[in-house]
Amino acid sequence: MTTSQEFKENSQTVQAHLSITQSVIQRMAVNSTSCKAWCITLVSAILVIVADKGKPQYALIAIIPTILFLSLDTYYLSLEKMFRQSYNLFIEKLHNSKVVAADLYAVSPSGDMLKTLFSSLRSFSIWPFYLTLLAMIWLVKAIVIVSMPNK
Repeated sequence: MTTSQEFKENSQTVQAHLSITQSVIQRMAVNSTSCKAWCITLVSAILVIVADKGKPQYALIAIIPTILFLSLDTYYLSLEKMFRQSYNLFIEKLHNSKVVAADLYAVSPSGDMLKTLFSSLRSFSIWPFYLTLLAMIWLVKAIVIVSMPNK
């Protein structure tokens, strides 16, 4: 049976664990960025069609992907934060020589998911982006209404 004394910073097992955890954190960050890119693409396409057809009432359809991507983006940011917390706890255990074999063979998020979700929802990387997008939807709707010829 291995003891916690055998797991040092330069151990291949420890380095592999840290590398896997870092790659998961990176993947969550990339997924969050992809959510924003896809959201802008879909909302822009919907708003271009709305403006082209002169149907301001359809601009509200763009709220659906905005809310869906807001939720997904918040979820990915929450997971990223929880994996970072797990990474930091592992590093703390490593420096205190308290790492056991079970710590090395599981990469899982740590923390309260609901609390982290609400924390992520208040994040500066979430609310300004999606509030701006919602404002843009409202603005396009207002512009299309104003630019419609009176019948």
